[in-house]
Amino acid sequence: MKVLVIGNGGREHALVWKLRQSPRVSEIFCVPGNGGIGEEATCLPGDPKDVEGLLGLAHQVQPDITVVGPELPLSLGLVDEFSRRGLAIFGPSQAAAQLESSKSFAKEFMQRHQVPTAHYAVCSSEEELRKSLGLFSTPTVVKADGLAAGKGVVIANSKEEAAAVGAEMFSGKLLGAPANRVVLEEFLQGEEVSFLVLSDGERVAPLAASQDHKRAGDGDTGANTGGMGAYSTDSLIDEGMVEWLLNHVARPVVAGMKSEGAEYRGILYCGLMMTARGPMVLEFNCRFGDPETQAVLLRLESDLVEAIEASIEGRVSEGIFKWSTDASCCVVVASGGYPGSFTAGKKISGLEGAARLENVKVFHAGTSKRDQDFYTTAGRVLGVTARAPKLESAIAKAYEAVGMIHFEEMHYRKDIGARALKSARG
Repeated sequence: MKVLVIGNGGREHALVWKLRQSPRVSEIFCVPGNGGIGEEATCLPGDPKDVEGLLGLAHQVQPDITVVGPELPLSLGLVDEFSRRGLAIFGPSQAAAQLESSKSFAKEFMQRHQVPTAHYAVCSSEEELRKSLGLFSTPTVVKADGLAAGKGVVIANSKEEAAAVGAEMFSGKLLGAPANRVVLEEFLQGEEVSFLVLSDGERVAPLAASQDHKRAGDGDTGANTGGMGAYSTDSLIDEGMVEWLLNHVARPVVAGMKSEGAEYRGILYCGLMMTARGPMVLEFNCRFGDPETQAVLLRLESDLVEAIEASIEGRVSEGIFKWSTDASCCVVVASGGYPGSFTAGKKISGLEGAARLENVKVFHAGTSKRDQDFYTTAGRVLGVTARAPKLESAIAKAYEAVGMIHFEEMHYRKDIGARALKSARG
């Protein structure tokens, strides 16, 4: 079978790598891909935002399945257009993808369907935001309503800061485009967990849980990013908590979407805060996370193609995934200055040595290849990922591989998974 993957990041490299392992897959294409993906798939030029262009490419390639990596094509209705033409595609419809593309929709949906989440207020103007701030203590979470590549969330330590951040979101100064609505949210304390399920519109099957590290600097300091690393281990949430989350979050969401006429098929990513009051949903994503996918798929021992087909064809079962009991760790290697301004075009060395390490996979996120050398093209450059029986060993192995890689102004966090190790040691 032929598979087409849409996207060009580390998540898409992980998807291509895992899909290639299926004995049923004969060819993989990726639009537009990156330098590393080009080693494992045929990269085709194209823009993930160009729905008509992607339809044209699908007509040329004739894939048996198309897998959508990033959120933007989903929000633009790519799945709807492919489905309308009888093309098998993995992901939710435009209506269902509102769970990610509109934070106000998600919050109001959760309220309608009794899904646990933080207290909130949806504001349509600066004046409304300033008035609503009186309902919240500080710190206060300020969220742009639409898609912001993981950077549209600011934790404001004062009402003045929250008002200023909201004003910058409304004006477009903060994110480059003006927000129509801004969501204020109660600040929750606890441990964050990424809990993903596969849905066929009725049934759900859980994936291995993971924890992302959003802040740019060690100790969870600095600006929010798309993600600086992640780890996955069975000890993140136990079987009882998995069942609770299925019954109180995942299944109610899927049933709620169906009742509102927007059947949910694909991956539902539930970003959770494990608080003293119990698990609370921080956000939904309507696709695999990045960099969580790199860590999670390294632990997947079953056929990803079979799971994707089950979602498309309406036959998901809870036992569809088989997971290694190993832990995994992904360390994101970024360009200096990320998530702010940075310089691309830096030559990368040491990739061959890192790739030779046992149970290590270097996923490319922002690279291009010229002649035989790789160069940086984006803020997040690589996702250096390792697997081992114990989390401590997986972390050590990932950092051993990172230590072999070099490019000018290279930046990465030194503490991915450190809090989990500290907690385990008591």
